[in-house]
Amino acid sequence: MKILLIYPYFIEERLQAEDIRAAPIGLYSVAAVLKEANEDVEILNWHDMGNRRAFIQETLREKKPDVIGFSTLHANRWGAIEIARIAKALDPNVTVVLGGIGATFLWHHFLSHFPEIDFVIRGEGEYPFLHLVRYLESPSQRGAERIKGLAFRQNGRIVVTEDEKLIENLGQLPIPAKYFEYQHVSSSRGCAWQCRFCGSPQFWRKKIRFRSPTHFVDELEMLYRKGVTFFYFSDDTFTMKKKRVIDICRSIIDRGLEITWYAISRVNYVDEDMLLWMRKAGCIQISYGIESGSEEIRKVLDKHVRTNQVKKAFEMTTKYGILSRAYFIYGAPGETWKTIQETIDLIHEIKPLSVVFYILDLFPGTALYEEFKEKSGISDDIWLNKIEGIMYFETSPDLTKDDVLAFGKRLRTAFYENVHAFARAVRLVDKEELYGFHGDFYSRLAMTFSHGEYARIDGVREKEDTAERLYRRSLDYGPNHRAYLGLGVVKQKQGLDQEAVQVLSEGLRFFPDSEPLNVCLGISYMNLGDREGALSQFMKFPASREAKDYIAQCREALA
Repeated sequence: MKILLIYPYFIEERLQAEDIRAAPIGLYSVAAVLKEANEDVEILNWHDMGNRRAFIQETLREKKPDVIGFSTLHANRWGAIEIARIAKALDPNVTVVLGGIGATFLWHHFLSHFPEIDFVIRGEGEYPFLHLVRYLESPSQRGAERIKGLAFRQNGRIVVTEDEKLIENLGQLPIPAKYFEYQHVSSSRGCAWQCRFCGSPQFWRKKIRFRSPTHFVDELEMLYRKGVTFFYFSDDTFTMKKKRVIDICRSIIDRGLEITWYAISRVNYVDEDMLLWMRKAGCIQISYGIESGSEEIRKVLDKHVRTNQVKKAFEMTTKYGILSRAYFIYGAPGETWKTIQETIDLIHEIKPLSVVFYILDLFPGTALYEEFKEKSGISDDIWLNKIEGIMYFETSPDLTKDDVLAFGKRLRTAFYENVHAFARAVRLVDKEELYGFHGDFYSRLAMTFSHGEYARIDGVREKEDTAERLYRRSLDYGPNHRAYLGLGVVKQKQGLDQEAVQVLSEGLRFFPDSEPLNVCLGISYMNLGDREGALSQFMKFPASREAKDYIAQCREALA
């Protein structure tokens, strides 16, 4: 059978697609199980194909799938439905299967309203999908009701089968890196907490299962050998077990995997020893869900962390040269200008180096959504509307859209106007074994102000000055290629090319074969009118596309 696993496009276009660009980890895991069973399976990441109907038609016509499985979130469910309709129009016999968190909580809704959907997999999908494929390959096609974790239509009625048991030993699953290349990885599944805005506890049944450190680092090494050097560790809480975290970090170091990675944690599950090992193993950012600076709102959301734990976690994380990222939710039950100010006050205290603000949404599978349904009397048919979510303020008499938009603007302004001061306030732990990592940290942080996210945001203050300070701090810990290059570019922008020449020349003492440093130095020589000096730098890389243009300019000027 030809099987396509598709990550469909979303209802709303994103200005920044970073959070939705990668296909879910589970899709690769399902595909790997099918590959091990000798099935012909392919993954298509169509998160950005919303306006490319002709391309979708042509691709489906060319690949002629027998089965299409969709990884369905709430926000991309209409993408799945629309692609399914295209597929059915091309081949009415193609079998369409929905899986993922969106399908798990809305299985009855999908089967009630969308004839294009043949089967829904509820919960963990690896083995239910494999068993379904085996059923479809069987000449008799009998016994679908015996496949656990399934829902489908039969003789005009909807049938739902027994829940599939969670996979206890995650090490029994094949590692998808054997067949695919990707950056999002997870060393565990599940979440032990019960935040009322999150569907993870119900999807994973409030349980956490762990892969062995060896099995997880095997996956990292397989991807590393394919050229992947940056990863997102997507565990709900990577730092749940201290010894296990340190074992993973030791293994990364012992195997010589020169990687960098982001992780997700809780503020009450980190300590200094763990952070030290994480940094040495390549961790450069940790995201923490804080949700609000108000203790009362955190209680309403069942986010059981204390303010003193938040402060301690951010102080420790930053001290070890790991960028601390905070997630906040606003527009929650009980939100007022007072609670917004409490969040701003907390931001000033913890000085996060990155912040993400979300308006509170209600989604199927969450406690808040179930409360909303019970109070309002609405049904899941509300999702027949082309909406990605239900904003909490739309259900509350105490909040208006204007209130919530004003809250968001105030929060973002308060952060962006002060992030330069937060960056300048960073002081790193004095451990000689971390000096190289500290230089790397400061140079990365500097780049956000000179070339990255903060450089593009008007509300961020004193960008160039902050970048220069951070680049110089980086060099205090030793030679750093990124710092030399960044500082040289800053000096060029300031029109101080003689200073740029000094910085870049010093950098070339340590990194003589660096094309960017040589080309940048050549540009400064050009700005100073020294065409011969510039040409000598560019000629070190005559095949470089950028250098070629400058070589031609220098030769023309010298002629």
